[in-house]
Amino acid sequence: MLRLILSLVLAAAAPPAPAVHAEAPAFSKLVAAGAKIQLLTDGFTWTEGPVWIPQGHYLLFSDPPKNRMYRLAPGNGSASVFMEPSGGTETRGFREAGSNGLKRAGIDRLLVADQGNRGIALLDLGSKQKRLLVQRYQGKRLNSPNDVAVAPDGAIWFTDPPYGLEGVDDSPKKEQAANRVYRLAPDGKLTAAVSDLRYPNGIAFSPDGRTLYVSNSDPKNAIILAFDVGRAGALSRRRVFADMNALAAKGLTGLPDGMSVDEHGNVWASGPGGIHVFTPAARELGLISTDAAISNCAFGGADGRTLFMTSTHQLVALRTNVRGAPVRVPKLAGMLK
Repeated sequence: MLRLILSLVLAAAAPPAPAVHAEAPAFSKLVAAGAKIQLLTDGFTWTEGPVWIPQGHYLLFSDPPKNRMYRLAPGNGSASVFMEPSGGTETRGFREAGSNGLKRAGIDRLLVADQGNRGIALLDLGSKQKRLLVQRYQGKRLNSPNDVAVAPDGAIWFTDPPYGLEGVDDSPKKEQAANRVYRLAPDGKLTAAVSDLRYPNGIAFSPDGRTLYVSNSDPKNAIILAFDVGRAGALSRRRVFADMNALAAKGLTGLPDGMSVDEHGNVWASGPGGIHVFTPAARELGLISTDAAISNCAFGGADGRTLFMTSTHQLVALRTNVRGAPVRVPKLAGMLK
């Protein structure tokens, strides 16, 4: 999601050695003492959007610059190309035309943040046919949708920074005046929910759906925001959930990016230095670091307790004691009209 920013801002930073750090005793309930980070596969350009597919017992993830979606079955040391192109077929004017964030949308279907097609797509995993659910806001093309989440009411929420476009904010292809967070309602209506973040990026809901988390991968304002969610997606009580500016200023690899929420409401969020684990009350419990920036993470595996992390050129995993929050299915009927 933020490959360009990291290459410019953090190129000189020395990467930390892979490690799991407990910041509070309660972290041991989430990750066992002595747990090790496992390298699953590497050799990619920029890995993103991991999602576990329980029906097939495999993981899918994106490599946006290569315009590929990969499949990895645990125990298999190499990933195979699942879909190419994973995003748009037109690459001129794009720095990352491939898929980015991925989320399950029911059995054998996937929501795709499709940077190249500049929209949110519904992918049939069997036929590999895609259908674009939304590509425009107020008649203008979206920037390059980055990550996606589903609310309890079946609405699809997504972030829309310009990372997929060559030139980013200065791209001649950019039509939107702002980089926004959007809500696609079950009836197909698209509304802007947040319009004042420079680079909205990762997005997730609490298990009860009453709190929305949004990361801002801006090196000058490296924060994660939280909002209360009301009827029809109305947002209120905006607050800074995690301020990572001091960590970014130290030159640690990474910025606020993708995130996952576990069954107890703890937030596992990428940021400077790795995956930061917070309680719902924003108390940091632990840090998971690799030797490179971590862009995103997702729970999965046979028992749902493996945390898969996309870390720059590689995919890594860590065994935990928790599962991810329940997966919500979008209400697609009105969106497919």
